[in-house]
Amino acid sequence: MPTCRVSAAWVVFCLLSYGSRLAADEATLFRVFLTDGTSLVSYGELARVADRVVFSMATSVSQTEPRLQLVNIPADRVDWLKTTRYAESARATRYLQSQASYDYTILSNDVAEALNQIASTPDPAKRLAIVEKARKTLAEWPVQHYNYKQDEVRQMLAVLDEAIADLRARAGAPFNLSFVTTAAPPLLLDPLLPPPTPKEVIDQTLAAAHLADAAAERRALLTVAVGALEHDTGALPSDWRGTAMAAAKAELAAEIETDRAYDSMSKRLLRLARQRARLADVRGLQRLVDQVHAGDELLGRKRQDVVSALMDSVQAELDGARRLRLEQDRWRLRVPDFRKYNAAISAPLMQLTGLQQPLEDIKALAGSPPDALALILREAAAAVKALSSVTPPDELRAAHNLLLSAAQLADSAARTRREAALTGNMGRAWDASSAAAGALMLTERARTDIRELLRLPQLKP
Repeated sequence: MPTCRVSAAWVVFCLLSYGSRLAADEATLFRVFLTDGTSLVSYGELARVADRVVFSMATSVSQTEPRLQLVNIPADRVDWLKTTRYAESARATRYLQSQASYDYTILSNDVAEALNQIASTPDPAKRLAIVEKARKTLAEWPVQHYNYKQDEVRQMLAVLDEAIADLRARAGAPFNLSFVTTAAPPLLLDPLLPPPTPKEVIDQTLAAAHLADAAAERRALLTVAVGALEHDTGALPSDWRGTAMAAAKAELAAEIETDRAYDSMSKRLLRLARQRARLADVRGLQRLVDQVHAGDELLGRKRQDVVSALMDSVQAELDGARRLRLEQDRWRLRVPDFRKYNAAISAPLMQLTGLQQPLEDIKALAGSPPDALALILREAAAAVKALSSVTPPDELRAAHNLLLSAAQLADSAARTRREAALTGNMGRAWDASSAAAGALMLTERARTDIRELLRLPQLKP
């Protein structure tokens, strides 16, 4: 039976007998096989998101700097069994051509290092643990690396099994049957298709355009196809190119005309929806919903995304019109109380309005003669008395409180200004100015709020 030192040298020789690593400078070309038997080239991995499949499709034959177009197609149009099997074959082929040799070299170095540790480890138990760990790594490696070099790995496993059996026998341990070498199943790969020709690239671009649901994607793909037909003239069959060019241009023109028609319909109906919402015309907006469906039907139901967005906008206007109608109905029921309140506060409101100039003088510290201060005190007191005797409707309570506060601030401004004049206190004069400014501001705000509440409610912009 060979010793561990001899086994290590033999294993290293076997592991290093394979060629060098291949360069990996080209992207893997996958294929998305469709249920109709055709396929589209995916430049790199595809992604499945819910009921959609998204991938980058090369729209040129260049392998170094391809023109890529993002494609989004329905998942139910894909033959998933064939697509998945081909993808696995593409990954395996790519790996075996580019990465496998490098990984195998790393494996050989790791195992060689472990075996060298065996030779320098005096403890039999530790030596057994090292070789068993190396054996486990070798046994798992082919399955994880597309069965690359599995025959060589199987030979190395046999050598390690002998070494393990020898070490176990010396240690008096029973042989572990889990270390018996088993053959991995053969790797079955689908043959990879060659890169598409210029004609195939254009055919696939047109096929992807027919599968795309979104109009923008269809236009983009058709535009790319027309550009390729114009650019790659010498590489395309002349008869086919003429037919394909005419068909692609016709489809692109039809897409543009359809977009124009839907855009015109959307703008027109949305303009009507906004007009009717401002009028709280609920019935008119409901009829507009029917017009959206009728217009879509007339145009061939070709832009469901546009129609959906338009319907959302019309529905939003309809909801706004219903809320506005409710507010207007409530206002009409409440308008007698609003008018009664307006009549009750007309006198105190006029009194406060008449105090604007003397309050402006206090605010500006421009001088306030005694008669002006007396006018403010008299009119403000009358306004407070009148306003205190009025019970406002709930909707006008906040505005009513503003008026009452304005009258009280006017009174405070006049009293503080008189005090400042009598004492020559400039600080109190500024306090009076602040009170006058507050009275003027609250009066104007209350007047604006009351005027707004007395008007028929309108749709807010």
